[in-house]
Amino acid sequence: MAIQADIVLRNGPIWCGREEGVVEALAIFRDKVLAAGSDAEIKPLIGPKTRVIDLKGRLATPGLNDSHLHLVSLGMTMGWVDSKPESAPTLDALLGAIAARAAQSKPGEWILSRGYDQTKLDTGRHPYREELDRAAPNNPVMLVRACGHIAICNSEALRLGGIDETSPTPQGGLIEQQNGRLTGLLAENARAPVQAAIPAATEEDIIAGIERGGQYLLSLGITSCMDAAVGQKGGFREIAAYHRAKRDGRLPVRTWLTLLGDDGRSIVPDCYDAGLISGTGDEMLMIGAVKLFLDGSAGGRTAWMTEPYLGEDKTTGVWMWEDAELERMVLDAHKKGYQLACHAIGDAAIEQLITAYEKALAAYPDPDRRHRIEHCGFSTPEQHERMVKAGIYPCPQQVFIHDFGDAYVKVLGPERALPSYPFRTWFDLGLKPATGSDAPVCDPNPFPNFHTMLTRQTWKGTVMDERQRVSIEEALQAYTEFGAFSQKQENVKGRLAPGFLADVAVFSRDLLTADPAAILGDTRCDLTILGGEVVYER
Repeated sequence: MAIQADIVLRNGPIWCGREEGVVEALAIFRDKVLAAGSDAEIKPLIGPKTRVIDLKGRLATPGLNDSHLHLVSLGMTMGWVDSKPESAPTLDALLGAIAARAAQSKPGEWILSRGYDQTKLDTGRHPYREELDRAAPNNPVMLVRACGHIAICNSEALRLGGIDETSPTPQGGLIEQQNGRLTGLLAENARAPVQAAIPAATEEDIIAGIERGGQYLLSLGITSCMDAAVGQKGGFREIAAYHRAKRDGRLPVRTWLTLLGDDGRSIVPDCYDAGLISGTGDEMLMIGAVKLFLDGSAGGRTAWMTEPYLGEDKTTGVWMWEDAELERMVLDAHKKGYQLACHAIGDAAIEQLITAYEKALAAYPDPDRRHRIEHCGFSTPEQHERMVKAGIYPCPQQVFIHDFGDAYVKVLGPERALPSYPFRTWFDLGLKPATGSDAPVCDPNPFPNFHTMLTRQTWKGTVMDERQRVSIEEALQAYTEFGAFSQKQENVKGRLAPGFLADVAVFSRDLLTADPAAILGDTRCDLTILGGEVVYER
């Protein structure tokens, strides 16, 4: 008896991949794609038990792959005070939201908030410690900037972290003072004492975050993601939490784990001792790369640049490691068999990272290790040549242009800001750029990301070098096939070809023909299939 499909999708365009193009119908058997083709070719695979899904002209694509986000943080911060610009557009609204949470909290309970961007506030500056003191006089408060690299703390939070005017600034950190007094702003490594004073997340908190964040991703058509710094919230316990979540059916999305590798907080030794190196696991949960942080964020003026930011202070940002320290950590992970996926945004940080990768690859050659540069925002043509030669790949988040492009112009000037995140250039060089959201830095909602790839427009409408635009097919390829490539899984997922994983997203309109403004406006994900199971229906 001929195999009969479990699910057939028909009556709408089905985009199977850049090479495969569009077909009329798709058949799924168990967790894999059985066949893709014309209605007539697929019809014999429909049996009495086949679920036939009528697309009614809507577009189906491979499930999206957000190739750089923080799943645990995304899920856990969904319960924090929302200070994103759309929720708190003014300083008063932001302080009001904190005050409202304080009114419902017991004295001494931490109030955590994330999402503000000082360049979008009506005041155009970071909130001050005293303002947070007035909003929550009886509670410690930590307000995290959208980028996740800067925190504003009130007096009680600073006291609990043991930070005062005499505290020394740590390497790779910043404790801001004005007129000899703390403003409350802590950047990068300077935040550690306050973070250590916040009650640690339990394993159940972490699993609940994985589940909540993962369900949200499925509602957006995202079936795969990378968790970009496992170990940040709970050290090696996060590895156990992920495996428990998978065992107990609480891991909603395919997750590629990137291990925090920074000296002093690395979980790599524990993982290596347990035999967990890159590629260990299965299609649902896999050990991915090792992550080191080299700098901060451009909008927060902490990304490490060769030329100073605009302003009186002549700062070039924050750098984390001496060259020798970074090269030692990179070589150690490379030698142990790990892929690396390191955070570098400014051109100086990218330069330092490429050099470290080149040295490791020269010492222990591996032409297909695919070391990644996460974000890679301000890379130069000379750096691109070296990346192509060494097989080093950029892993950007094009939605940064949408959310933060105007902030880049403000802190760097148009000449340096407009050509940042050069997507078209990377495409043309064969560097297979993936895309993602860095959630909770940006919302994982893919439609602003698509809009930016097509238009290079910011949320305000500023066009950031239109020469870096790509087509909708290229944008889809970045979100699917190149996402899989960045995780060395391009033969398993990212395309709807026979034998590939049956991960499918169905959108409310045909993105292939839609106007970019309409894609941004009100497009939704209507249906998500993961491994042949319908896991989300709007």
